[in-house]
Amino acid sequence: MATSSLGSDIFAILSLLIISVLVLLLLRHYLPLRSTPGYLLVPVFLALALPCSIILLVPIDLASTENADSEGPKRGIWLPERAVFVAWRITYWLTFVLTWFILPLMGEYCDSGFRDPKDRMVHSLRSNARYQLIVLGTSIAGLVYFILQNGFHGESIKGLVMALAYAWGLILAIGLMGHGLVAMPRRLFKNASLSERLRRVQSQAPKTKEKLDEALEELENLENTALQMKSRKSGTSLDTQDWIDELVETSSMPDSRPGANAAVRSTNQSIPAVITERYLADLTRKLKRARHKKARFADEWTHLCQQAQDIQTVMDSATSRKLEFGRERPGARNMKILSPTLRFYLHFYATPYLRIALSVFFAAASILVVWSEVVSSFSSKLSIIGLTVVHHPYSDHGQVPFLGQLVAAAWLLYMDACALYAISDVKVWGNRALVKRQTYAESACWYSLQVAKLTVPLSFNFITMMPASVYKETSFYHFLGKLVNLTPLGSGFSTYFPCFILVPALATLFNLYGKTKKIIGFGVLEDDSIDNPSGFGTGGWREGRALIERENQSRGEGSGVGLSPRGASLDLERGTGSAGTSTPARRSQQAPLLPGAANNDPRVREANRQFNSITNQEEPEDDSARHFYQDFTERVKNTFDTVDRPEWMQNLGSGLTMPTWMKNDDRDNDGGSALKRWFGGRAEDGRVRL
Repeated sequence: MATSSLGSDIFAILSLLIISVLVLLLLRHYLPLRSTPGYLLVPVFLALALPCSIILLVPIDLASTENADSEGPKRGIWLPERAVFVAWRITYWLTFVLTWFILPLMGEYCDSGFRDPKDRMVHSLRSNARYQLIVLGTSIAGLVYFILQNGFHGESIKGLVMALAYAWGLILAIGLMGHGLVAMPRRLFKNASLSERLRRVQSQAPKTKEKLDEALEELENLENTALQMKSRKSGTSLDTQDWIDELVETSSMPDSRPGANAAVRSTNQSIPAVITERYLADLTRKLKRARHKKARFADEWTHLCQQAQDIQTVMDSATSRKLEFGRERPGARNMKILSPTLRFYLHFYATPYLRIALSVFFAAASILVVWSEVVSSFSSKLSIIGLTVVHHPYSDHGQVPFLGQLVAAAWLLYMDACALYAISDVKVWGNRALVKRQTYAESACWYSLQVAKLTVPLSFNFITMMPASVYKETSFYHFLGKLVNLTPLGSGFSTYFPCFILVPALATLFNLYGKTKKIIGFGVLEDDSIDNPSGFGTGGWREGRALIERENQSRGEGSGVGLSPRGASLDLERGTGSAGTSTPARRSQQAPLLPGAANNDPRVREANRQFNSITNQEEPEDDSARHFYQDFTERVKNTFDTVDRPEWMQNLGSGLTMPTWMKNDDRDNDGGSALKRWFGGRAEDGRVRL
């Protein structure tokens, strides 16, 4: 008598509910659920929930094969064959439609600058038509090959569509997973050292701050353009006037500031004489992208400053062995339930050692995954993944018990996590990024599309690392595998292409990407240490440390501004103003950062002193602290320096020659006479070198 699957049905339903709740929490973290429209929220939710359910469906399918006996506890969570097959059909085709049609259309629809929904949809269809035409051209060439191999019938067209989608997804998945298998354990190992982690964060600060300044300037120029169009809307239609007013209302820049139009004419490109809907749509699209870019780098800069401050706090607590992050730290991370001493041991000792242990564990898992990918193409008996998932205690066909299902879900989850980590680590995707509570709609569609695109090929690639007697009996193989292997070309691609995972893995391991950039010229930079001994502007960790300290000090002074806009990090901190780039509203925000403005606090003066020591600036002196003899000696020195000496005094000593041992050697880095070199020389700017 066949056993009942009631317990497995309950487990599967509860698992789906838990997955749905977790996906909703993830969406709530990156998107405001209340203000996000339903036509965007539903596709993104399905694009994340369906791949997560595949991680649950694959182990269930492995335990629900026909070869699995119905005896005792050797079967784990299983479902009837018909139920599994229907689940695969629904999951696969929903994922396919979302990946290739719905999400690309929704992304362009949300990114469009038009106001009317019909115009936005037309723009989305027109933008996706080029890509679809390329896919159609490739499909026609593949269709000819399928017809020559199997004849013309409906199964050939269906197999062509599924095989091409699988091939493209597998190429992308293998490349990303190979990078992530090396990059993720390496990042954990590097973050174990607090000092190295702090140095790395400080090295990222100048580049992040520069990108934030560029984003602020770009948004300011676009908003200036919108302000100038407001004065020229009289000759346009009512819809165009409402459109321009809407752009100005959403702008964060006041339109009544003096000199606004002059700044627009000098910083922005000319506005056409006739303002058309296409021009307004393009400007609206640029404004939305600029606001997303500003929110992205503002979030990165805030997180980077907070991270550097937290790491420095942990390192400073080594003497007192008590760790207090302060009230300004986010409430969820304060961990008030722990005492300061226990918190110190957790962050100073436990967390670094835990990162090292996880990095070693994940590195071993990565080695086993690469080994299984390469070996399973020739002999599945040597696949470590297959040996840990499939057990042979009851029959010759192999069994997948509940423990084997847990191991299978863990392997598949790790493979997907490495591929998704590579997406965030390899930043070649343009302006797309995930921002907490402020993710751009087009970025949300794109990231969910990648999750849906990668999961199905990785899942099928995962079951092929099992013995053939097991995976060829699964419903997934009967649904997708037979169509992929319909031709010899498709069968060979599915079998041997995973071996190429060695290419991205070795390239990441030995940093071949960086070496290639240096060889072709992108990474060759001139050494500016001679012309710029301070290192300012070269993106060094010292400059990053000064920028972070000044940012944290400005927040601690209660200025109410979390970010210092363009000019505070480069021009104003050097002591020179940036004309034409800062508005009066911004100057009021930058005032606490200027030397002598509101820096009476010792901590602010210390941060300014460290920044000035890096940039080789003189310390700002207070006139009230200067003594009378300092002014007197300066006047005397200036008098002697500016006096014109007689001609006989100018030529005095020109006929005398110095001995060789007293001459200045240009090859000496310190310069000066031999007597100076004996005592360490003399530094520039009149400073004594100790």
